[in-house]
Amino acid sequence: MGTRSITTIIDNQWGKPSKVCTMYAQFDGYPSGHGQALFDFLVKMKPCNGLGGKAPQGMEWANGAGCLAAQMIKHFKDGPGGHYMTAPRVTLDGEDYGYEVTFEQNMTLTVVVKSYKGKVFSGSLHDFGIFCAKDK
Repeated sequence: MGTRSITTIIDNQWGKPSKVCTMYAQFDGYPSGHGQALFDFLVKMKPCNGLGGKAPQGMEWANGAGCLAAQMIKHFKDGPGGHYMTAPRVTLDGEDYGYEVTFEQNMTLTVVVKSYKGKVFSGSLHDFGIFCAKDK
């Protein structure tokens, strides 16, 4: 049986947090698995509000939480099975881990990680990477 997880993108760009989408992963949901893969994806992203025409080259841009969510789904979903979309939520429903990625007002990303034990991490994207690496 796999280590199941959910990843929820939250939009707090305007100071009113709202869930954009939730992706369910059927396996490798632990921090050194899906958590590390999520960090590797997110660390390449540059959160912004408006691209002013053409996005500058050399970075992966996320033009708001919805754009970030769409790119996350594209990144992780490569065929049938494995990853699924579910109703937006942050409460675990039998999953081993939950990752909440919040697109903040100051154009940064923060992450909360929950397990059946409760909240096990909350902080910056940088610190999330350190947290995932410790799990190895």
